[in-house]
Amino acid sequence: VGFSSPLKAVLTTLKEAVDNSLDACEQAGILPDLMVEISKVGTGSTKNTDLIRIVVEDNGPGIEPEDLAKVYGEYLASSKFGRGQCSRGQQGIGISAATTWAQMTNARGVQVVSKTKKMRKAVSAQVDVDIKSNTGMLKNRETIDWDREHGTRVEFISDGRIQLNGDGGLLTYIEGTILVNPHMTITYKLMENDYVTITRVSEEVPQIPDASLPHPHTFKLGEFITHSTLFGKITLSKFLKTGFSRVSDQSIQEFTKKGMPKSLLEKSLTSLSDEDFKKAFAAIQNTDLMAPSTRSVLTVGEEALSKSITRLGEIDFFAVVTRKPTIADFKPIVVEVALARFKDRNQDHDSQVTLLRFANRVPLQFDKSGCAITGAIQSVNWKSYGLAQPKDSMPQGPYIFAVSIVSPFIKFKNASKETIDASDELVSEIRLALIQAGQKLSRHIKKEVKEADLERKLAHIEQFGPILVDGLARILKAPDSRKKRAEDGLRKILGRESEEAIADLEAAESKLLQQNIKEAQK
Repeated sequence: VGFSSPLKAVLTTLKEAVDNSLDACEQAGILPDLMVEISKVGTGSTKNTDLIRIVVEDNGPGIEPEDLAKVYGEYLASSKFGRGQCSRGQQGIGISAATTWAQMTNARGVQVVSKTKKMRKAVSAQVDVDIKSNTGMLKNRETIDWDREHGTRVEFISDGRIQLNGDGGLLTYIEGTILVNPHMTITYKLMENDYVTITRVSEEVPQIPDASLPHPHTFKLGEFITHSTLFGKITLSKFLKTGFSRVSDQSIQEFTKKGMPKSLLEKSLTSLSDEDFKKAFAAIQNTDLMAPSTRSVLTVGEEALSKSITRLGEIDFFAVVTRKPTIADFKPIVVEVALARFKDRNQDHDSQVTLLRFANRVPLQFDKSGCAITGAIQSVNWKSYGLAQPKDSMPQGPYIFAVSIVSPFIKFKNASKETIDASDELVSEIRLALIQAGQKLSRHIKKEVKEADLERKLAHIEQFGPILVDGLARILKAPDSRKKRAEDGLRKILGRESEEAIADLEAAESKLLQQNIKEAQK
């Protein structure tokens, strides 16, 4: 899915490698230092493609040599999908898919260098994928000197096409990753451009909450049956209590009152028929259960997000909102929003705002039109907050809208995992965060309008005052002495008006500064 076009192939390979590096660093309690290089090295083997070299290097804990083939050459070997954690791995298709793509288009998989703290020298090897047996094959293994104490370096050379900006752009992806990872330092080089280093603004490694079990009300019948296959031959009663959250002995008694046959409870899952599962599932859905806990969600935080957004350029205005963790569709979620206007970005006032979407701190680059985030933004009346907005469309202006959703159970519309499925409860929660940010934006725009009005009044006084005095003197044929007294008198009046205007302007600027300080401290 992630390699359906040359553009997606390059971005997916980069995303998988960066996700692996960030997750590995966070799990080991290491502040991540990443290095990314992307360049054209030749002509691709397929039509209208280039041969692209992608390098990602990190300072993570490293990978044991005996695990390299499994990590980079075996599908779902290290997948975090379905674990009930707010980890990046939920969004990925696996680094082994990138290995396969490189192998298919360039006849070699991934070149890996790895070193752990226990190793005196690093191990360098090529990993290929045996698709038939779903196993990795280690080739050309050797030990080498490496100046890192520990870490991993991967190099993919495969067919693709490079786009830097816009949806699917590499720079757009990197900037999004920078925004939601304030604890990360990254150095990157894209094509012939110079190296760019963005340093971290937080010294805290995010603590990933413990995994949580899914709530039974989030399942469809087919998913419920599939979920049961992961638990072997245990009884239905034990499956319900160990495979889901908020199911207790008391809950099971309620299930039986709602129509679940008691005879099924002590039966093995493998002995249940589809009809048995239907009866059990119907009773569960008809029973009120306690909402799941919100302790399993992770936030970037308003303070860290406020600092991180300044790394993307010179900011004229920003507003950051982190909602309290809540429940939507029986799933714990947290929504964070950042709105910013940059001085150094030449974005047209009549063009749509730039939208950055995130799911569990992973930028979503494609298929934004059907996403819950996009729908929530379009449903807000941004005209009331001072922005232009065509009907049923995105607002316009030189702004970046960044919206992040974190949940251990994010539901996507399709296998590409680029579009978050929209439900009324989720869209409503996103809207509330957007409205809070919009209110901050509105206050800022109103202050700007007042400042501009004061500046205009002051300019008019300075421009037309002398002309008025001279005209009156000529009409009345007043002597020069009278004209001078009139000029002096009017100058006093104009001076008083100017001072009042300046005082109002300074007061407005002072209030704006205080507001920005308060918002940054929240």
